[in-house]
Amino acid sequence: MTLVIFFLMFIIGSASERLCPLRASIDVLEGEFFFLCYPESRQEHFQEEAYTINWYRENAGKQQLIKETRRIVSQMNFLEFWPVELSDSGNYSVTHSNGKQNFVIQKWTLNILERNESSCFNKNHLTTEIKNAGTGHSLKCSDLSVNENDSITWYKDCKNYEHETERELHFRTLTAQHSGIYTCKIIISHEGKIYHSTNTIKLVVEEDAPEAVTLEIIGHHEEIETEIGKEEILNCTGFLGYYMQEDASLYWLINQMFPEQCTGIPANEPSICEEEFKKLQLGNKFYITRLLRIKKVTDEDMHHNFTCMLQADESTQIKIVKLKKGNTQDLPVHVFTTGMILAVLFPFVAIATVFVCVIFRVDLVLFYRNICRRDDTAGDGKEYDAFVSYLKDCVSPIEEEREFALKILPMILEENFGYKLCIFERDVFPGGVVDDIHSFIDKSRRLIIILSQNYVSDRAIYELESGLHKALVERKTKIILIEYMPISDYSFLPESLSLLPSKRVVKWKKNKSLPLNSRFWKNLRYLMPAKPTKINTKRHYNNLDIGSKAAQLWTEDCDFNAVL
Repeated sequence: MTLVIFFLMFIIGSASERLCPLRASIDVLEGEFFFLCYPESRQEHFQEEAYTINWYRENAGKQQLIKETRRIVSQMNFLEFWPVELSDSGNYSVTHSNGKQNFVIQKWTLNILERNESSCFNKNHLTTEIKNAGTGHSLKCSDLSVNENDSITWYKDCKNYEHETERELHFRTLTAQHSGIYTCKIIISHEGKIYHSTNTIKLVVEEDAPEAVTLEIIGHHEEIETEIGKEEILNCTGFLGYYMQEDASLYWLINQMFPEQCTGIPANEPSICEEEFKKLQLGNKFYITRLLRIKKVTDEDMHHNFTCMLQADESTQIKIVKLKKGNTQDLPVHVFTTGMILAVLFPFVAIATVFVCVIFRVDLVLFYRNICRRDDTAGDGKEYDAFVSYLKDCVSPIEEEREFALKILPMILEENFGYKLCIFERDVFPGGVVDDIHSFIDKSRRLIIILSQNYVSDRAIYELESGLHKALVERKTKIILIEYMPISDYSFLPESLSLLPSKRVVKWKKNKSLPLNSRFWKNLRYLMPAKPTKINTKRHYNNLDIGSKAAQLWTEDCDFNAVL
């Protein structure tokens, strides 16, 4: 490529975010220079050291690699046409390849429109801008080229327009005569040849009929309700039409006398003063406005006529404003009654709300977790949600406790609420040692202790002491106590257990606690870490057999527990 092209690519590269056509379908006139490109920011996520950019055109439903010619040139993220021809219409895409995979960066549909030889534009290749008369506006030429040295010419209805050569065509004040079709033509040199690109805009200037406009003051004569000692600001605004009348004047009179002028210094302001008038333009309409300030309304002001005078084009308009005392009314009876009732009821409603929140705290928390899909287990490095500690003495007659720990607890928490429990007999290979207990408690977010009168006499005391140390000293694991059987005397338990809050004790009430929606399972889930769950509603556990065989698989070898 020539030095001109490299210079153009350098300039365009710095502004590609602004120049590259991001729309999917693009219309271009035949015979004009054009380029497809994509912003360089779109390939920031491709970090390979070696990659290639390939441009494709769809041919008979298949993607065909574009081969460079003197007319069509690919430069990284640019595909240039010098110039475009009717045969260039079609679907184009650009891909990024690292030698293993191809990634499509962007796709376009290019529509090449036939040039109208009898006109400087194609009616299907223009944009329309509708503006109001009296406003300022600028028409912008296409940003296809950013080289400041490129030649630019503006045309109106295909005739050279006032020898304008800037990229923007400025109109200080639009009139109906500015309506028309404007075309900007950009000329660029490439490899010794001259190419051009055009951008056409249809400007429509709408204007209200001036003959229907009459000089007027906004608003009618009025009476303003006020109070003695209150500050009042009277506003007078006049409509001048569709152009600013330099001889227009607007002023206030108080009983046919001119008021003093405001100084802008509050301490030195007279009781009544007039501010300077201001000229306004809203759209294509012009207004003039002036304020009259009354510092403190007096009883005498109630008897004055405040007159606003608008004069322009030898015509005069007036507006008279009067002040009157407002009627002070007591608060309506129904409003007062409603307010009193609400004031009396509010404390009761607040107390009732707090009471409901306390009573149904567990239900509200579980509902919130379910709605928000809250998960407290993600990324904490723990493997289990809870380590289950229970009576393991094979000679103990308490078989129901073992059944509860080995069958009911995992069946409900694991199969229905998605928790993962660590049960030593089930999850640790035979031959495990005491140190294994410590490591598995370390891997668990909670320590569930199933309490009974025989708990401490069992070797499970080590699990209890280890868990208490982590809960009260290391503060790594939270303990959940399940009172499997009623315990009247807790003196047989370690004293440190009394430091645990009572709310972390859940009581098992046998058949009453079996249903999934029982208070026992709700309280237990409340103390467990939040975790998204999907309750299996097809299973019912109301009639679980608390008999004898459920734990047989895990408890046949009593010597297995000797490691504890």
